[in-house]
Amino acid sequence: MTEVFETIRFTADVVAVTPDRRVLLIERGWAPFKGCWALPGGHVDPGETSREAAARELLEETGVQVALEDLVLIGVYDAPKRDPRGRYVTVAYAVTVPAETTAYAGDDAAAVRWVPLEAPGVDLAFDHGRIFVDALRQFPSRVVAS
Repeated sequence: MTEVFETIRFTADVVAVTPDRRVLLIERGWAPFKGCWALPGGHVDPGETSREAAARELLEETGVQVALEDLVLIGVYDAPKRDPRGRYVTVAYAVTVPAETTAYAGDDAAAVRWVPLEAPGVDLAFDHGRIFVDALRQFPSRVVAS
């Protein structure tokens, strides 16, 4: 039997929402899915935890800063074909930010926008739609404030 090895890349994504029921999305500036909307996130750097990467990527891509302890684990997403570039495993987090939080496009984000939680109005890149739905299902009181 021949062993098959694959390169696995490690990423972190964030579902950032406001108490007034808006979620933060980025427009991807690079392939794959260039021009499509996605959750903020990216690669975990050497020596970094996924939680640290999530907070760093959120800050780099949107200018939104959050405390590590405010990030709540949604889940791990490791489907073999979730990313067309190869095998990517992501750890997703949810975080609530103040309603007046300002975001701007930075790093590899071409644009950012806050969209209504109930009807984002866009299809999300990768499996980010699933991550978003899982966040709503698992943490409705945290992600969906009354």
